[in-house]
Amino acid sequence: MAHAPTWLTYGFLYLGAAVLAVPIARALGLGAIIGYLAAGIAIGPWGLGLVSNVQDILHFAEFGVVLMLFLVGLELQPSRLWSLRRPIFGLGSAQVLGCAALLWLAAWACGLPWRVGLVGALGLALSSTAIALQSLNERNLMRTDSGQKAFSILLFQDVAAIPILALLPLLGAAAAAEAAPHATPDLLLEAGKIVGVVGGIVLGGRLLLRPVLRWIAKSRTPEIFTAASLLLVVGIAWLMVIVGLSMALGAFLAGVLLADSEYRRELEADIEPFKGLLLGLFFMAVGMSIDFGVLMRSPGLMALVLLGFLVIKGVVIYALARVTGTPYQERPVMTLLLAQGGEFAFVVFQAASTAGALPAETASLLIGAVALSMLLSPLLLVLLDRVLLRRYARLKTDVPAAAEISEPQEAPVIIAGFGRYGQIVARTMLLQAVPTTVLDHSVEMLEVAHTFGYRVFYGDATRLELLRIAGAAQARILVIAVDDTGQSVKIAALARAHFPQLKIVARARNMSHWNALRDLGVEHVERELFESSLKTARTVLELMGLPAQEAQRVADRFREHNIDLANRMYPHHKNQEKFIAVARQGRQQLVEQMAKERQEAASAAANADTGTPADAAGHAPPAERTGLPPGSA
Repeated sequence: MAHAPTWLTYGFLYLGAAVLAVPIARALGLGAIIGYLAAGIAIGPWGLGLVSNVQDILHFAEFGVVLMLFLVGLELQPSRLWSLRRPIFGLGSAQVLGCAALLWLAAWACGLPWRVGLVGALGLALSSTAIALQSLNERNLMRTDSGQKAFSILLFQDVAAIPILALLPLLGAAAAAEAAPHATPDLLLEAGKIVGVVGGIVLGGRLLLRPVLRWIAKSRTPEIFTAASLLLVVGIAWLMVIVGLSMALGAFLAGVLLADSEYRRELEADIEPFKGLLLGLFFMAVGMSIDFGVLMRSPGLMALVLLGFLVIKGVVIYALARVTGTPYQERPVMTLLLAQGGEFAFVVFQAASTAGALPAETASLLIGAVALSMLLSPLLLVLLDRVLLRRYARLKTDVPAAAEISEPQEAPVIIAGFGRYGQIVARTMLLQAVPTTVLDHSVEMLEVAHTFGYRVFYGDATRLELLRIAGAAQARILVIAVDDTGQSVKIAALARAHFPQLKIVARARNMSHWNALRDLGVEHVERELFESSLKTARTVLELMGLPAQEAQRVADRFREHNIDLANRMYPHHKNQEKFIAVARQGRQQLVEQMAKERQEAASAAANADTGTPADAAGHAPPAERTGLPPGSA
């Protein structure tokens, strides 16, 4: 019986493990990253043993690291970094340097060599960008004060990866010098080589990259353009290896260079479909690379390392959040999200082990601690949501939000959410001198609202006590304009249960959201993109040659039919088969009715222009039926 090639067998194992583990992890609320880590552990040497060749695992891990850092670099435009320079390089540097300094001191106090302590401190100071951003988005915190600060810190950590990775060969050279003092390398020469190579890549990329990409783009062959971008990554990585530097550092630089070119969007579109799988491959390789033998030989040490770095980082991050004025309700989530280890720590420890800056056993111990912190983070977030934040909500504090909720409001209109949607509603109310109270938990949005003279509360509109203080018991109308669909439904349910006199006008993100609001008895639900999409369709019809009045009539007719169809579909939205059947039937009815009206209009126009009666079926000549210029159909 023939044997399958090794790459095919491993590819089948990796994809099969990911397809099984990731949906299970997502269903348990643990996130995709945890699923990939678990899949790697399951098929690795310490799991089912389906993949036992450690060298192959490291090759896959290195490939995943290189491509992951290329994609991260591709998203870091220099102009974007410059616009956020103050929070990034101020707060971000304070977090990384503060955490690294305390961790280094702790390692020194435990008797570790300065080199090992420094590598461990720098790696553990970094946080998981993927987990943190996903959690912030799920909790609708990206636009809050803590969300913006966390995002700035994570961006700085991505940038800080460059000097950290560049430092590892120097530390490796120092380790070699300690091991063989009579063969001491020239550290100044090593440093000069690093600076020279990195400078050459940046300068050469600036001068040559755009002309080369422009020449390749003229070939109008998309796969060659993608191949050229990958050639750039592989070529720079190869060059870095030749001079004894990290491939990951080269890939990151290649991504940053491409991020500032006019071809960035095309590159992102080409590579984006592979991004998730490449990151998944990296996390699976990390899971397979964890040496559980080290963990089992020293479980007490593992627990001490894990607890120690989480506590040290947590203290530094919470202190920074407090000093910078982060609202007290947001500090615990920000602290926990940034206290965990991150994917860049895996890169640092693996690269340090390869460069000889970190013993292999120590690297395995630190990688295991980081992986465990990422596994524990979702569980700790659930505990935080259910226990600590509820307790915080009942505490009195001296922050401005507590002072605001002490004075009841009496405005007849309450708007929950002051984003792009809520701002237009609020400004319209201002034009008509209608008193309005705005609820939002984004500090930046509240400052904008105060500027325009609105009554503003800081806080989450899903809190019943906040709605009461905002005047929901006396108000006439509640506008639900929040981005998050879950929060929107929760606000509507609270209002219907406790303030029945309120007329609710809600924003629906999609039909599922629309149906959920209708289930709660909300009658005035507006789909956020419906009217703007109709206006766009009307403009397209006009550009195709249809008279403006006719285009308006078509758009109005579609609007009436779509609203009627949505109401007919709503009773069946929990029966997917019936729901789809009603939708198809309604769509077909509209198509047939509009076709009939076009024929009748064309026939009437032909009769009026030529005096020629229509045929027996009432049909006009074919070229006149659409109402559009010949050939435009």
